[in-house]
Amino acid sequence: MSEERVAPTPGQALLHGLLEPAETKIVMVVLDGLGGLPMEPGGPTELEAAATPTLDRLAAEGTVGMSVPVGPGITPGSGVGHLALFGYDPVANPVGRGILEALGIGMEVGPGEVAVRGNFCTLAADGTVADRRAGRISTDECRRLVETLRASVHVDGVELAFEPVRDYRMVVRFRGERLGDRVNDTDPLETGLKPVHPHGEDEPSRRTARYAAELLLQVRTLLADEHPANYLLLRGFSALPHFPPFGEAYGVRAAALALYPTYRGLARLVGMTVLDAGSTLDEEVAALARHWGEHDFFFVHHKPTDSAGEDGDFARKAAAIEALDAALPAILALDPDVLVVTGDHSTPARMKAHSFHPVPLLLWAPAAVRPDEVTTFGERPCMRGGLGQLAAKDLMSVILAHAHRLKKYGA
Repeated sequence: MSEERVAPTPGQALLHGLLEPAETKIVMVVLDGLGGLPMEPGGPTELEAAATPTLDRLAAEGTVGMSVPVGPGITPGSGVGHLALFGYDPVANPVGRGILEALGIGMEVGPGEVAVRGNFCTLAADGTVADRRAGRISTDECRRLVETLRASVHVDGVELAFEPVRDYRMVVRFRGERLGDRVNDTDPLETGLKPVHPHGEDEPSRRTARYAAELLLQVRTLLADEHPANYLLLRGFSALPHFPPFGEAYGVRAAALALYPTYRGLARLVGMTVLDAGSTLDEEVAALARHWGEHDFFFVHHKPTDSAGEDGDFARKAAAIEALDAALPAILALDPDVLVVTGDHSTPARMKAHSFHPVPLLLWAPAAVRPDEVTTFGERPCMRGGLGQLAAKDLMSVILAHAHRLKKYGA
């Protein structure tokens, strides 16, 4: 990743010439990791097992399909999954978790600096990873450990900054001469394996990797007597990219409501106004209502679906979907013209990880939608829906068209 400005995608460039103003309101609800799988052959997915009367009604009144975040067979990260939903090419514009977490907590990252997310983890006596999230330690415990690192970790040649994020997550910023961000993650992504040694793909990145390796050596010694968080896994080394502002690309006043820093960072990266969303789903919806008159595009993020999927908890993921369904009437009471419900990727509880599967997609727009024959919202119904299988990066054009914000193209 470079610090150069990212050019608009061909789709964004085309849309920009077709934009026309309209007094319409758009809400995009993203259930993180929404897509799932049956736990046994013939069984329901998490979405299909959940009791979702409002989503089912919207599916019956609107149209559904499947969203492909990156491409067939490609398992996306959360960053590229969201960027695709926002209309940015996820292959041409990959973004690391580090910069997203840093921006999400308001950390300053300047030109030439590199940020990386750290996950406190548990190492077994043989040096393998026993728990990639250190038992999901509390945010207070994360703060205490970060203070320990601030006080004791120093690497010659680079200035390090440590900030807590939430639960087991934190951020490290590297500030120094000629740093690169093309460094691999040290997270092996599975338990029972040793952390991966950091390596850089070019000389500036090799410099960053050497600093990271020294940092991790010190962390191993410093946290040796801690439990469960006795080590750190580094993910998403990244410098600061510059995207075409979302509002300019689509002619909307865009705002974001998200409880987790990564997603606030994503929204800030593309120029959305990040609103104070509180700390619960109910507070998130209340904030949406408070700011309804100030913006005409709202991105609303719901994280618990992904967390439950990664934990392999089918019932909890279904319950998280039900919680979002219960919040939808309050959103509908605001009278949006277009409501989109989808996910950034699939996180089946059966796999305990992100997966390559397409993601259920629902579009409700009473004044413009062409209804299909689907009457419930789930993976199987969405495979038969009127939207078909749609590249996520093309979704914004469909949304704008249903919001009466695009002119005719050509003679």
